[in-house]
Formats: sequence, structure tokens, C-alpha cells
Amino acid sequence: MNQVKDVVAESEPDYRFTLANERTFLAWIRTALCLLAGAVAVHQLMSPFPTAGTRSAVVLACVSLSVVLAFGAYFQWRAVQRAMRRDEPLPSSALVPILAVGAGTIALLTIAALILS
Repeated sequence: MNQVKDVVAESEPDYRFTLANERTFLAWIRTALCLLAGAVAVHQLMSPFPTAGTRSAVVLACVSLSVVLAFGAYFQWRAVQRAMRRDEPLPSSALVPILAVGAGTIALLTIAALILS
């Protein structure tokens, strides 16, 4: 069988768009690092909540969200870069709703822990 591969023409995008994509990636990485720092601060500096395991749940939620954002930022950066090189529409990002739900969950866990204490 003779298979024909689709060859997609790629070109170098305007450097300003490439740098903007990189800045967006770095902003997501900064957010992931802040979540990681928050997890360390909660674990090391806060006294345990009266409800067993609450502090660990908040720490685990922060670390998990940090990991998801860090990996997601890389894959989003790559997808946007590829779309720009191929002159295709930019892909949508799942990172914004993930961050919103994750931050809301962490906030609700913390509020619940404070109310129950």
C-alpha cells in the first residue's frame, strides 16, 4: 500500500508572538511554584487543624494542582507554538478552569477547616 503523509508547511512566527507565548508559559510556571511554596508553608508553619488530616489534604491539593499546572503549561506552550508555526487557530486551554476549580477547592477545604476548629 502506498501511504501519503500530509506535509504541513511550517514557518517561523513573528518573534513577538513566540515571546508572548513564552511569557504565558512562565506565568503558569510561576503560579505552579507559588502553589508549591504555599504547600510547604502550610505544612511547615501552620499548626495542625483540629480535624485530622485537613492540613495534609490542603497540602496535597496544593502540590497536586502545582504538578498539573506545571505539566499542563508545557503542553499548552508546545501546542500554541505548533499552531503558530502552522498558521492554525490557537488551541483552547484547559488550564484556566483547572486552576479555578483547584483554587476554589483549596479555599473551601481551608474555610471548612477553620469553621470546624
